[in-house]
Amino acid sequence: MARHRTGLVLGALIGLTGGPSGMLFGAAIGYYLDKLIRSVSGIGNWTQAQAQTAFFNATFCVMGKLAKADGQVTADEINYAQTVMTRMQLTGELRKQAIECFNKGKASDFDLTQVLEPLRRVLVNNAAVKQMFIEIQLEAALIDGQFSQPEGRVLTQVCQLLGITQQDFEAVVARMKSEQSFHQSGGTGQFEGAGQAGLKQAYGVLGVDQSCDTKTLKMAYRKLMSQHHPDKLVARGLPDEMMLIAKQKTQEIQAAYDAVKKSRK
Repeated sequence: MARHRTGLVLGALIGLTGGPSGMLFGAAIGYYLDKLIRSVSGIGNWTQAQAQTAFFNATFCVMGKLAKADGQVTADEINYAQTVMTRMQLTGELRKQAIECFNKGKASDFDLTQVLEPLRRVLVNNAAVKQMFIEIQLEAALIDGQFSQPEGRVLTQVCQLLGITQQDFEAVVARMKSEQSFHQSGGTGQFEGAGQAGLKQAYGVLGVDQSCDTKTLKMAYRKLMSQHHPDKLVARGLPDEMMLIAKQKTQEIQAAYDAVKKSRK
């Protein structure tokens, strides 16, 4: 029932004008329509394990595609992919699978659709995990501080295939640039003590302007913490191995919020 709650609620609301019996009838219709749509689209057939596999494979294939977008894979791009594997604590077969996916993505004839279509289907109503996917890819593209036009074209295609709007993408880009800038300036997750530059980067990581009011700041912080909550993300399809990456994200968001809050006292 929980899986089809959207159809239940919408159906009940539509049938509300017909009183209690109309509401029940509407809920039943909504339930079966939701079930039918999910069956046709294949959404209902995905298990958590399948979702995690789709995310894992797409992550490293797209990373390989981005690395090759400029025509030549740099040492920094290879190091980043290896760093992600290390952060995920991948060893043995899983590390081998990640490397194979990365190399597969580098092929000139590699079609992103073959790895992103399965991911799109399983994440059709899961904005938080989609965002996490884009953040990981943006980290790869921003290794040198900015992404090139060829990398931009790949990222645009990724967004189109996953159903991510340009507005949402640009918001993530702005936050990721602030995060990347902080790391490249020697930051280790603690924004305090980094002066005005560190404070500006902290606001950037939270995705708010320095002139925002306290309510807006809190809302942005709570939203980001909810979106990056490791347990929630894993339950929605993020591979278990990526939980450490999600934890690092929440730690950095928390550190940024703490720095901003302290500066306002």
